Amino acid sequence: MSTDYREISHNGLWKNNPALVQLLGLCPLLAVSGSVVNALGLALATTLVLVGSNVAVSLIRKTVSDAVRLPAFVMIIASFTTCTELLMKAFTYELYQVLGIFIPLIVTNCAILGRADAFASKNRVGASAFDGLMMGLGFGLVLITVGAIREILGNGTLFADMHLLLGPMAENWTLTLFSDYSGLLVAVLPPGAFIVTGFLIAIKNAIDAEVEKREKAKRTEPVTKGSKRVRTTGTIT
Repeated sequence: MSTDYREISHNGLWKNNPALVQLLGLCPLLAVSGSVVNALGLALATTLVLVGSNVAVSLIRKTVSDAVRLPAFVMIIASFTTCTELLMKAFTYELYQVLGIFIPLIVTNCAILGRADAFASKNRVGASAFDGLMMGLGFGLVLITVGAIREILGNGTLFADMHLLLGPMAENWTLTLFSDYSGLLVAVLPPGAFIVTGFLIAIKNAIDAEVEKREKAKRTEPVTKGSKRVRTTGTIT
């Protein structure tokens, strides 16, 4: 497996983004992305589990047999999910209550098990940790983008209730973008999450198609026929 950190970053953030390309982890993505604070909380929790599980799997990759590999990976992911759940209960209990069952369900997130099996089990600790971080960031950026769009369309605000995650310093972070705004109901309902995510996937596909079109045009650029003028420099004697 490649340990090119630039390629790992590109894969996690764009080329193989878990949410937009692999379409993994869509259940929590669509369920709790009604606001930025919910999305950010789940994104941080998922990234923490991704990095921790990748590191642990990489450490035991040469000692675990194929017969018990997947059960071992699930146990590792469940352990880090439990640690994350306890941390949220201790420091962000109100946000933990809002996110509810979707924090324990991180165990079943196919993106985490997929990275453990496809990358961490075949690479060293440093590359595995970085892969988990990039995949978590890629998933989190999509999650936060969906949450921001739904919060703006649904409530006319941005960064509401950020104190649930960041404490008292974030109590006045709420931005009211539209005054006397009744809200777009579909944005806060599950269909709104599907619609916003679908538009993001379509935008990414359009960008990829345009980039591929330009690269193809460069590769097939016609060669000018005929004689060419050659410039000679220096002194001719």
